[in-house]
Amino acid sequence: MNESFDTIDNPACTAYAEHGAICLRGVFADWIDLLCAGVERNHDEPGPYFSENVTADDSGRFWDDYCNWQRIPEFQRFITESSAAELAARVMRSRSAQFFHDHVLVKEANTAKPTPWHQDAPYYFTDGTQTVSFWLPLDPVSKAETLRLVAGSQRWPKLVLPVKWLDDAEFYGAQNDQYMTLPELDDPDCGETILEWEMQPGDAVLFDFRTVHGARGNFQNRRRRAFSMRWIGDDGHYTKRQGRTSPPYPGHDMTDGQKLREDWFPVLWPRRSEP
Repeated sequence: MNESFDTIDNPACTAYAEHGAICLRGVFADWIDLLCAGVERNHDEPGPYFSENVTADDSGRFWDDYCNWQRIPEFQRFITESSAAELAARVMRSRSAQFFHDHVLVKEANTAKPTPWHQDAPYYFTDGTQTVSFWLPLDPVSKAETLRLVAGSQRWPKLVLPVKWLDDAEFYGAQNDQYMTLPELDDPDCGETILEWEMQPGDAVLFDFRTVHGARGNFQNRRRRAFSMRWIGDDGHYTKRQGRTSPPYPGHDMTDGQKLREDWFPVLWPRRSEP
């Protein structure tokens, strides 16, 4: 497979720690056809969390689904057989990489609906300093429709209040002192550095669960498909959030501070067949 990690050196890991995000070129180029087939299967056989994110009054279509890797063989093969787990461990500077969940996001052509600015961490019941999300476009993306990330936001003193994607309503109800509101990130004078890259299928953006990110609508005449993965490292553990979490994982039976149960969230690096 075409997965040379020559660029995953100390400077790249340092850049990840400093900015909360990096873009790697061509690391998954040989897996794109398989992932595209998996996305089509996901669309035709939606899971329980399948969601339409555009109302009847809006243009286009934006759907997403998550937690399907164990029932979609294309996703399972990529997650378990590619070098994603090793790459996750290396960029997190962790001895291990534990898989949390997969996520598919598809914006069809001429879809105005943006992905709202948010952090992943407040939605999740996991916490730790070693985390990484992967965002892999399965179609070419220009800066107009690529993922956008706020450099250094993983070090903001508070988490950002999570919102619902469909209507941007608050996810946890009334805001309290635990969360902060976002600055006006779409204002060119906001003072924050926005990271955004033109990307080709096979490229990947890796970012911390606390890194604020979002995306504009897709105004191209082609769809924009993306496959995402979430990983945690050595210090990852369960944490009880104020309200419901996404993904919810009902019946997990974990308690505050406990390592995530490996029968649901497998440790894929180091490989079990390796010492």
